[in-house]
Amino acid sequence: MKLNSLALRLFLSAAVWALLALPIAGLLLTSLFRAQAERDFDIRLANLLPLLISSSVSSSGDIVKPRQFGDELFQFPGTGWYWQIVPTGARADAPVRVQYVSESLTDTVLDVDFNQAIELPDQQFRFQRMTGPGGKPLRVISQIFPPPGDDLTPRYLFTVTGSLGEVDSVVADFARTVTATFAALAIGLIVAIFFQVLYGLRPLKRIERGLAQIRAGDAERLDADMPVEIEPLQDEINKLIASNHEIVERARTHVGNLAHALKTPLAVITNEARGGNGPLAEKVSEQAQIMRTQVDLYLDRARMVARSGVISDVTPVAPVVDALARALMRIHEDKGVQIAMHCDDDLRFQGEKQDLEELLGNLMDNASKWAAEHVKVTAKPDAPASQHTGKPKLVITIDDDGPGLTKAQRKIAAQRGLRLDESTPGSGFGLSIVRDLVELYEGSFELKRADLGGLRVRVRLPRVL
Repeated sequence: MKLNSLALRLFLSAAVWALLALPIAGLLLTSLFRAQAERDFDIRLANLLPLLISSSVSSSGDIVKPRQFGDELFQFPGTGWYWQIVPTGARADAPVRVQYVSESLTDTVLDVDFNQAIELPDQQFRFQRMTGPGGKPLRVISQIFPPPGDDLTPRYLFTVTGSLGEVDSVVADFARTVTATFAALAIGLIVAIFFQVLYGLRPLKRIERGLAQIRAGDAERLDADMPVEIEPLQDEINKLIASNHEIVERARTHVGNLAHALKTPLAVITNEARGGNGPLAEKVSEQAQIMRTQVDLYLDRARMVARSGVISDVTPVAPVVDALARALMRIHEDKGVQIAMHCDDDLRFQGEKQDLEELLGNLMDNASKWAAEHVKVTAKPDAPASQHTGKPKLVITIDDDGPGLTKAQRKIAAQRGLRLDESTPGSGFGLSIVRDLVELYEGSFELKRADLGGLRVRVRLPRVL
């Protein structure tokens, strides 16, 4: 997943939500469990207190030390499980009363403040928290018995305590279980989210591959089965491709119509001028020929623009170079020009064959005209270091062993209609047409001195991987 990818955004948003929601849910569950554990603990204490009272009241109504009460927890010091019976609420002239404590308290008496305890509705006993012997936190339940009545009646405060460490231990075990469970669930969710994102976005990969096939010329439209959410996008892309081809064909038709519409009047003017004598006829004939040349040039450029907009045009480079080389060697057979070719067989140009033929035809023809004997054509993929636009490029280099050009001549050589040597046939538009084609395909064009001693022309054009 790249940093600025849709998959990473979906993954992070879902993962962050899971990593936030699960800890919050764990804390909430632990809190609810603690509340329930404390209620259960209070119920346990509330069940022990009546048992203590019933065990301490004799048949005559006197308070006695219970023979057996509770379990072994009340027999060992430091457990936090204690009970005690202490007198409370009598007048100063009341008879002296005894107090009893559990064996776990030894001779210690807990300082229980009944008035500070929490009184529950419809209950005679009260709850509170306190720190017991050894600094242990205790949960305390207490009740006065007999209930308040005659001031002369001896009353006692019955108290039972339990160690809150047991509640903390149970809650801690539950929290560890919840943490381990939710951690495993979080890992499972993150893995599931990862594969869900990859699986959910897989149709976009199919669209990417389909567009790559269209760009490479292996397909003309997207025909893969897509989910219902992606089908509108697929339909719009296919309509866009069809519209592109329709626009290109319409432009070609208009260009052809314009060519016929202009060439016929120009031919009539030229014929009429040639039939006359005098400076006016010569001037009209000269300007009509210039107009025809200009019309041909701009019509060719319009055709280039139309063809360069086609999405799926792909042209193998090697067959074009081979066909041009064989044709030019036959044309310049009297000079004995030999054209050496070094071209990768799998190299493909992102554009129309006609444009590549026109571009290479002009360059290889110029090289053959000026070469003494040898012309060398090399076509290969561009090095990644020179990819300024990030798009794949191919490099075509044409060297000759002719006289070459000076630096000053190389600067002005591509100017439209300029001929550096009038002794060779030509219109002077060859290099300018090449530059126009290269610019239309967002490539580059440069002139240098060749290793063979003549001129080196190097062009970079879009390539299909």
